Amino acid sequence: MRVLFLHQNFPGQFSHLARALAQEGHTVRALAISPRLAIPGVDVVKYVPARNSTRGIAPWAIDFETKTIRAEASARKMAELDAEGFVPSVVIGHHGWGETWLVKDVWPRAPLLCLQEFYYGADLDFDPEFQHPGRDGAYRFRLKNFGLLPALDTMDWGMSPTPWQRAQFPARYLDRISVSFEGIDTDVASPKPIAGVTLGSPAVKLEAGEEIVSFVSRALEPYRGYHSFMRALPRLLELRPRARVVIVGGDANGYGATPSSGTWREKYLAEVRERIDLSRVHFVGRVAHGDLIDLFRITSCHVYLTYPFVLSWSMLEAMSTGALVLGSRTGPVQDAIVDGESGLLVDFFDPEGIARRVAEVLAEPERFRPVRERARQSMLERFSLARCLPRQLALVNAVSRGELPPAGL
Repeated sequence: MRVLFLHQNFPGQFSHLARALAQEGHTVRALAISPRLAIPGVDVVKYVPARNSTRGIAPWAIDFETKTIRAEASARKMAELDAEGFVPSVVIGHHGWGETWLVKDVWPRAPLLCLQEFYYGADLDFDPEFQHPGRDGAYRFRLKNFGLLPALDTMDWGMSPTPWQRAQFPARYLDRISVSFEGIDTDVASPKPIAGVTLGSPAVKLEAGEEIVSFVSRALEPYRGYHSFMRALPRLLELRPRARVVIVGGDANGYGATPSSGTWREKYLAEVRERIDLSRVHFVGRVAHGDLIDLFRITSCHVYLTYPFVLSWSMLEAMSTGALVLGSRTGPVQDAIVDGESGLLVDFFDPEGIARRVAEVLAEPERFRPVRERARQSMLERFSLARCLPRQLALVNAVSRGELPPAGL
């Protein structure tokens, strides 16, 4: 089988799947602008967009034009591969960047399997602090989704990571979208006694047995609840005078809007700075994956807050290590956490409730030990590579043969 992956930052969500297909002996190639990881047996071919977005273009059209530029560039590179005699048995791509738009124009008979990660709408006006004025917000979101429609229309099949994420897509497409999570490595993200971990620069040394509260987001931004978490800190640090808070994440642009000035980290730290003991709040930036897993192994409570949006791997990895996760009561989180069973849920907009619930966990760690154990078990049963990867491989094989996926995929 000849497999072609499309992802501007390959491998993205396809690292486990691409590696497995290469290990099975298939010919595996990938098109990318800025590949992030080399995978043995996968030949990555770079494509280069011919230009950037046009200055002066209507603001609502910028996203669509950017995808169009990527679609043109990736199609030209696919045409070169075709001229070299490479015709894929199946093309697997992320729907969000434009790269899958013209696959069928280059290879009309090549089956196309698209990762359908998110369809915007549930996040519109979720947060009163960042509402889009009047109808303009709805218009902007509709046009943002317009760039996702070519992938939906041309794909032979789609896969969405969780039931909630799948349910956000228009009903007319749902009969061609399976729920198929990429899987987390539960052998790597596993419970393991360690003495501690040192993070950041200057170094922050954390020891097992301390009252540690962790918060992780690739970008510290409202979409991942950074503002709600920071507003909970004054009360939390008052309730638990020995607690230490570790915040992992950077200042780069995230999924939502950029601040009018400075960074979101600075903005919401300034809001609470005079009411917290900064010696107990540690901003450690972005950290190596192994260090992140070690942080999860010693954290007393990991707080994960998100808009109704894409579910983060970090939350699932924390659960897989046996960490106690306090998550927001929002759709994507509720796909993975049953309140009081495999984790705890709290109102996204309730800093007082967040603080009190975390303080409760810190005060009675043994009481929540069964919740930690069930969190680990739920990851093994539902989100592990051992469960998810065989299902994805079966899905790829079915689509490549032009068959409907087996029942349950």
